[in-house]
Amino acid sequence: MSVVLEKLTVPGDKRLPVHAKSESGMGALKMQCFKCDQSEMCIPCAVAESDVQRLDALKFGYRKVKTGQALYREGERFQFIYTVRSGTFRSNLLLADGREQVNGFYMAGDIMGLDGIAYGTHASSATALEDAEVGVISYVNLTELTSPNTGLQQLVGRLMSREILREHGLMMLLGSMNSEERLAAFLLNLSHRLQVRGYSASEFHLRMSRAEIGSYLGMTLETVSRTFSAFQHLRLLEVDKRYVHLTDLQGLRQTFEMRLH
Repeated sequence: MSVVLEKLTVPGDKRLPVHAKSESGMGALKMQCFKCDQSEMCIPCAVAESDVQRLDALKFGYRKVKTGQALYREGERFQFIYTVRSGTFRSNLLLADGREQVNGFYMAGDIMGLDGIAYGTHASSATALEDAEVGVISYVNLTELTSPNTGLQQLVGRLMSREILREHGLMMLLGSMNSEERLAAFLLNLSHRLQVRGYSASEFHLRMSRAEIGSYLGMTLETVSRTFSAFQHLRLLEVDKRYVHLTDLQGLRQTFEMRLH
């Protein structure tokens, strides 16, 4: 199959190079993407062999994002959805009083940008917490491709459902848990997300600051630091700046679960 190299444009940012798909067919594309952490939910890789020709209509590419750089900003026109290939992002909302509220952290395998579907503009901003790379998919082209394709419709539905569940989890953290329960839930969730991606469930470096964790969990910086110290005193974990070792992962789970009942 022949593919013409094209450019995708993000408002107010540099042009995004789109990588050509292999001329040897879908099999080569899937081999190229085999090592990508988000291949299980990857839209190009979800297309059946019989849809290879129609895949040409779906413009997708890759973009590198430097630490501290915004991928998109609140209020910008929605054009693309993004699959995180590597690195970590922070999503935040601008509150009425001018403060920023962190409303999510995204890592390899996560989908970003779906907040713009409802009204055509992004409801939040996304910033790289470390050097990262994302896959870029034109939403207009995606909807044109999925309209006659039940399999792709189901995939996009699953992506949207996952975002709804993420938002529901945040509301649960802020609405029904004390500070210790919130931080325990956050660390257990992060541990699980790293484990399913093939990383250690008990030892990791936090890519976000304590202030960002506090903003996400509705806690002050002082409360986050004090709660980390309390967990360390209970020998549930060891912490050194951003390095975290969950020394008693089962104990942390039990403490968290007991406090929910």
